[in-house]
Amino acid sequence: MTVSIDQSSGFCWGVVRTIEIAEDELQKGNEIYSLGDVIHNPQEIARLKDKGLQTISGAELEAARGKKVLIRAHGEAPETYKRAEEYGIEIIDATCPVVTKLQERIRKYFDGGYQIIIFGKKNHAEVIGLRGVCEDKCVVAQSVEELKGVIDLSSKTVLFSQTTMDKASFYEMKAYLQSAVAELVVDSAEEIAAEFHAKDTICGQVSGRDKKLRAFAQQNDVMIFVAGKNSSNGKVLFDICRDANSHSYFIESVDELKAEWLAGAERVGVSGATSTPMWLMENVRDAVLAQYNSAA
Repeated sequence: MTVSIDQSSGFCWGVVRTIEIAEDELQKGNEIYSLGDVIHNPQEIARLKDKGLQTISGAELEAARGKKVLIRAHGEAPETYKRAEEYGIEIIDATCPVVTKLQERIRKYFDGGYQIIIFGKKNHAEVIGLRGVCEDKCVVAQSVEELKGVIDLSSKTVLFSQTTMDKASFYEMKAYLQSAVAELVVDSAEEIAAEFHAKDTICGQVSGRDKKLRAFAQQNDVMIFVAGKNSSNGKVLFDICRDANSHSYFIESVDELKAEWLAGAERVGVSGATSTPMWLMENVRDAVLAQYNSAA
């Protein structure tokens, strides 16, 4: 049996940047808190906790008065920064630059009087921050069906996306809105169509993995996909993996591996989300080989 790791998998550069910022502060001996889980991977969270990184929720922010608080890659709403200032908290801003740019674009269109539509998960950490920059005056939806009846098609509208969503669904939503807006008559005398813009703000490093992951999955008899169960990106990528190879299995830790998945397999591939550390995928690879050798 051969077991290989998908070399296009693992931390995206935004996550790498956040982890590096956190570790740099910890190495200086600073007491540092992460506002929410620094990453959607429990093993990596545990590793950083051992180094001293403490996790707090938004409701616990006041308890960190006078301390240092890390803003993770997902970003935060403007209100969080205001509260931190009130509490004398020093913010270490590790927001992914891609997310920061998206927040700025949403704010620009919101200030311009546009109806904001966000393709994403309403309670995802990144989307909570995006909602905050437009005072939560937006529509968040994951499908065309969720849009119907809840948006004002007579308003000038702009569509954005959470950075970790899939492109196919985004463009399906874009096509629906484009069609609906094109049929509108805002002024019956002049027949002027409402204004509509669609901004593909899906992270290129996420969307670019689609073809590579499909090819890698097809090269293997069995795929083991490793990600945190709360990882939005992990769920999207696993669906792609399973579509390319029906013998694909999702695990969060090595302990979830099952020997029967590997029966008769000659080639096993290991892949993961942008929040999956390489060391964890290496541990999974080693566990697969150990199971195979013990059964031989």
